[in-house]
Amino acid sequence: MATAAPARVSGDGRPVAVKLSDESVPELVGRLVEDTRGLVSAEVELYKSKVAERVTAYKSAVVLFAIAGVLGLAALIALLVGLIVTLATLIGPGLATLVVVGVVLAVAAVLALMGRSKLAPPNTGAPR
Repeated sequence: MATAAPARVSGDGRPVAVKLSDESVPELVGRLVEDTRGLVSAEVELYKSKVAERVTAYKSAVVLFAIAGVLGLAALIALLVGLIVTLATLIGPGLATLVVVGVVLAVAAVLALMGRSKLAPPNTGAPR
């Protein structure tokens, strides 16, 4: 049976009666644990659904970017072949291929070095 506890004082100074529960402290703690588990489970499910929604939204964008990348690479290859064919009339097919491949490898090396410098940790000047 619920009993009234000694009155507490509210924010405005008026006494407020507090109703005590018939449940024991272990029962209350057990209920708190169960409620906490339920809350955590609900939060996990909420985040799972949010992630699934974003993955679905981005999946089509990723496919379109992949197709665009493949087509861009095909265009670059066609451009390089055209450059080789054009230079072949001036310096011969073997030398034209060598020149175009050499220039492309040089550009790739410069870009790779620039990328590597971006990955290097910043020099803080502090002794090790």
